[in-house]
Amino acid sequence: MKLFGSYTSPFVRHCRIVLAQHEQKFEFVPTDYAQSAQHSPAKRVPFFSHNGLQLHDSSSILRYLRTLAGEPFCADDEQFDLYCLVNTALDTAVNLFLLERDGVTAAQVPYLQRQQARVQSILDELNQREWPAADAGNDAHLRLACFLSWAQFRERLDIHQWPELQNFLASMNQQAWFANTHPALS
Repeated sequence: MKLFGSYTSPFVRHCRIVLAQHEQKFEFVPTDYAQSAQHSPAKRVPFFSHNGLQLHDSSSILRYLRTLAGEPFCADDEQFDLYCLVNTALDTAVNLFLLERDGVTAAQVPYLQRQQARVQSILDELNQREWPAADAGNDAHLRLACFLSWAQFRERLDIHQWPELQNFLASMNQQAWFANTHPALS
């Protein structure tokens, strides 16, 4: 098994967590933008290979890893919908972050302002929910925790405005299997 990616990517981190949970032996191959553009048609990380199988998205990688372990990837429709909602916010936030690194800000482009509002709206919605204790097998929760942790690491949001999400992330940070994959430790 080979996982190609960046230690700072929240998508890659989610895959690393699931690999660690199942004690899967794998080779992590640090991969930058140029390498991902050269080796993946999606031109992003993560991508993955195992026994001739090539996967190009974190969701397909997670589904494959859960299936190998005899576990479901998003056990029901509600969990899958939550995963998709969080993934939308995460993907949007990462795109806004990368555009800002290239000098394009939401203040300059009305479309990007709508994208920024999308992230805010999703986080507002998620903050209205009750969040249980950390659940290592719930990929929707893991995706949310990876997103929130990345957003704090990259100083993309002030989590204090969402107290329920702040408490959720604090509980996840207490779990060694989550805390040990933080980008600042890599």
